[in-house]
Amino acid sequence: MSFITKLRENNPLIHNITNIVVTNFTANGLLALGASPFMADSHEEVADVAAMSGAVLINIGTLNEQAIKAMLLAGQSANKHGVPVVLDPVGAGATAYRTEVTHRLVSEMKITALRGNVAEVANVIGEKWSIKGVDAGAGDGDHAAVAIKAAKKLGCIVIVTGKEDIITDGEKTYIAANGHPILTKVTGTGCLLSSVVAAFLAVAGDSPLEAAAEALSFYGVAAEIAAEKTASHGPGSFQIEFLNQLALLTPEEYGKLSRIREA
Repeated sequence: MSFITKLRENNPLIHNITNIVVTNFTANGLLALGASPFMADSHEEVADVAAMSGAVLINIGTLNEQAIKAMLLAGQSANKHGVPVVLDPVGAGATAYRTEVTHRLVSEMKITALRGNVAEVANVIGEKWSIKGVDAGAGDGDHAAVAIKAAKKLGCIVIVTGKEDIITDGEKTYIAANGHPILTKVTGTGCLLSSVVAAFLAVAGDSPLEAAAEALSFYGVAAEIAAEKTASHGPGSFQIEFLNQLALLTPEEYGKLSRIREA
């Protein structure tokens, strides 16, 4: 049974502490996929919500001290209750504050998966890589080497997204080659992807690396189909069709179009 089939059958509750730019898109994307989003960041309830969830997504896109406290409470509660935690270190390396907060998060809770561009992931582990706002800057380093080093250092799955996506636990590495450049023209597609990874991890059982790889590939296939259907239109039409494809893409069609290989 594919992970997407398990996800749609189980409708896992995904606790999102995410940024104000992407909350609506993330919730709609998870609903389309077959998961159940819970957007909660109040200190009074985040520990309880995390404990009852299938997975927790922590996204640092719009940081403040209240949000950081909520992230720590939720992440530590998830750890206590055996709930997977996905961290999206948006803009790590862009400012000292973001970098310091990310280092605090990975040191004060156990992360199941880290998902970011190569610059963000490099900066999480103290490697130098230029970053422009929340986007990776120019660099000709080995993306896979950065991902593997981060996975070994942090003891978690690391996902570096780009032209091809790298998914590794430091020992085994998958490359997912699905996707479309128009994803970069819609804000929040990376943030939604991190939540989708959380949803797949919620039903991963004892195969979290394979579930994460399927999450990346499934997301990319949905984007390819949506891009083809809206080729004569712009990113607004693509965004809506992308949500449609997250809901409509069948395991059978996905299987035919998926491009995952072991590195």
